[in-house]
Amino acid sequence: MPDKKILIIDDEPDIVEALKMRLEIAGYGVLSAGDGLIGLEKIRSENPDLILLDVMLPKLDGFKVCRMIKFDERFKDIPVIMLTAKAADIDKTTGGEVGADCYLTKPFDPAKLLELIAQKLEKKKK
Repeated sequence: MPDKKILIIDDEPDIVEALKMRLEIAGYGVLSAGDGLIGLEKIRSENPDLILLDVMLPKLDGFKVCRMIKFDERFKDIPVIMLTAKAADIDKTTGGEVGADCYLTKPFDPAKLLELIAQKLEKKKK
């Protein structure tokens, strides 16, 4: 049983599947949600160790999901890595304002993402 759970909130099945495979190979447990509302429900029910969050999502966008997580005492310490096609400076700024721990744009380097995940999980342990 993997000791760390990562929740992927993304509405692109191909990206979810690719991420899921890489994360499972790296030894992580993986949950996924295809929209912001289901993502929020899974955060509340599963309490993941880290969240990979897209910005452009149905029902509730990633910025709102992140803000809701970071303003909730129970979940504010969960690292959130925004993983999105929105590469404009304003989007990166908004990501920081809503409390994202990192902001990566697609396409991303999978090896760098795994390294970043390991760093964030290590930091969370301390």
